[in-house]
Amino acid sequence: MAVEKHLKVTGTSEISWKDAVVQTINEASKTLDCLTTVTILDQRAKINGKKISEYYVDLDLSFMIDRDRD
Repeated sequence: MAVEKHLKVTGTSEISWKDAVVQTINEASKTLDCLTTVTILDQRAKINGKKISEYYVDLDLSFMIDRDRD
């Protein structure tokens, strides 16, 4: 039987929302094995003056539970 777990995480980037997603998945994959899907739940940004200074994303990451793991 396969079991999938979901984890809500928030990531940031000073470049773009896409970069925030990519960097967040990269960081999460360092400690989570078997990532399977990502759903973008929300996007927002911090404005400094007339420019966006930081991009935020809320993600739902899914990963498989590995019952055979040591």
